[in-house]
Parts: sequence; structure tokens; C-alpha cells
Amino acid sequence: MRNIKAIFLKQLSDTLKNKMVLLQFLMFPVVVIVMENSVDLEGMPEHFFVKLFAVMFVGMAPLTSMSSMIAEEKEKNTLRVLMMSNVKPAEYLAGVGAYVFLMCMAGTAVFAVVGGYEGKELAVFIGAMTAGILLSMITGAVIGIWSKDQMTATSITYPVMIVFSFVPMLSMFNDTIKKAAQIVYSQQISEIINCIGTADIKPVSIVVLAAELAAVMMMFAYVYRRRGLE
Repeated sequence: MRNIKAIFLKQLSDTLKNKMVLLQFLMFPVVVIVMENSVDLEGMPEHFFVKLFAVMFVGMAPLTSMSSMIAEEKEKNTLRVLMMSNVKPAEYLAGVGAYVFLMCMAGTAVFAVVGGYEGKELAVFIGAMTAGILLSMITGAVIGIWSKDQMTATSITYPVMIVFSFVPMLSMFNDTIKKAAQIVYSQQISEIINCIGTADIKPVSIVVLAAELAAVMMMFAYVYRRRGLE
């Protein structure tokens, strides 16, 4: 636990110095506060921007931050030094994962407050966001471990991030994209959030999320066995 805590505090310190990573955690929560309080169009659904930007946040912040942190420390040989200092790979991943998760949950709290969710609606919203954050974190970890350096991680992360972040938004305006996006976990997160207070959650959403969680866990296990935290 001491090692995990040390890694957590190290990431906190590094993020305060790395403005690009910090921006990932702050951008959408700040934007949603501004948009919800300044834009009011006739016929616009209630808390439209909360539902839109919450899903984009899930598809972007945990994915990009996790992959960039791991890849950067591999490139700078920081991980090699940590391993030689008796920090186990599982401890490192737990420390980084705990940091990214808590930062993303802080953003989730902002979305929940701005969206005015309470009671059961709040529980469903937090549950959906938590599932999406975990899926994005594991996907980011897979990319970070697989990549040899930060440039490689970035070149892989951004196309993946664009799919997870923007496909749910595009599906609002195109039925063909919406049908094709049913296999994307961020689309299912979007549908769950949009069902809050208006309809029951579709079982297919839970099935897709569970299947994708199992798939990314298997990918993580495979990549970790092949590359490790070298």
C-alpha cells in the first residue's frame, strides 16, 4: 500500500506539471458548466450538454491520460527505475489506475451536480459513468503497455479516442451510424444516460458493456504477458 500511495502522489505531482494531462480532466467539466448556464435553445432536451459531454469525457479523459502516463514513463525509463526500487508492476498499475479513476470520478461529480441527478437517477448515472471510465482506463493501459514510446501511444490513442468520444454524438444525427455504433461501449453509456428518468435501461446495453469489459481484460492480459512494463 505504501508503494501504491507513493505512485498515486507521484502522478498527482506530475499532472500538476503536465498541463496537457490536466486539461483532459478539466476541459469537459468546465465546458459543461459554461454551456448549461449560457445556452438555452427552444426545443433542446433538458441537460442536453451534460448528457453529450459526459459521454465524450468518458471516451477521452481516462483513455488518453492512462496511455500517455504509462508510455511517457516507459520512454523516460522511469518505470525501469521504479521496478529496480522494488515497486511491483501490479503496484504501479494500481497507483496510476487509482489516480486516473479518482480524477475522472471528480469530473463525474461535476456532471452529476450540473445535471441535477438525485436518488436512483444519480445511482444509474454514476454507475454508467464508472463502467465507461473503467473500460477506457483499461483500453488506455493496453495502448500504453503496447507502445514503445509516447509518440507511438499518441498515434494509436487518438484514432481510438475519436471513435469512443465522437461516435455517440454523431449517432444522434445519423441512424446508420447509430446502428453501427451499438457495439461501441461509449454508445451504450450514452443510451443508458439518455434513458435516465424517461425509460428503462435496455438489457442489451448491460450485455454489451459486460462483453467489452471481458474483451479488454483479455487484451490487457495478452499485452501484459507479451510486453510487461519493460
